[in-house]
Amino acid sequence: MNVSEIEIFRDFIKKKGLRYTPEREIILKEIFSIHDHFDVDELYLRLRNKGHRISKASIYRTLPLLIECGLVQEVYHEDGHMHYEHIYGHEPHAHFRCLSCRRVEEFQDPRLEEVAQEYAQKYGIDLKMTRFEILGYCANCRGKGGL
Repeated sequence: MNVSEIEIFRDFIKKKGLRYTPEREIILKEIFSIHDHFDVDELYLRLRNKGHRISKASIYRTLPLLIECGLVQEVYHEDGHMHYEHIYGHEPHAHFRCLSCRRVEEFQDPRLEEVAQEYAQKYGIDLKMTRFEILGYCANCRGKGGL
């Protein structure tokens, strides 16, 4: 039986001695309706457009909790703010970001997780999450301007 993200978050919040509020659940549900990377401003606008009066402060307070319980991860920092994605129920993956056009591509390779596990074991690390990112110029941008 699969445990829902709501159940995971509710149990996590309870164990931390915090209140599970309707606002936190609305934020969680909206994040899991987004099937791409997002930032706080985008999430805030989506919630406002759906008639929810949830503050950015509530979003900023909820995101670290979602990250800590393993439902969401930070993906990359760009234009002065962090981008996120929900990861629960998805295979681990990595990202390539083009430094010119800013396109982001996801890719999977089991070797990445193997390397992380081996490193954690070798150095006695209690591994909680991994994030792998490749930065460079995509084929289209490399062809423009001699990059």
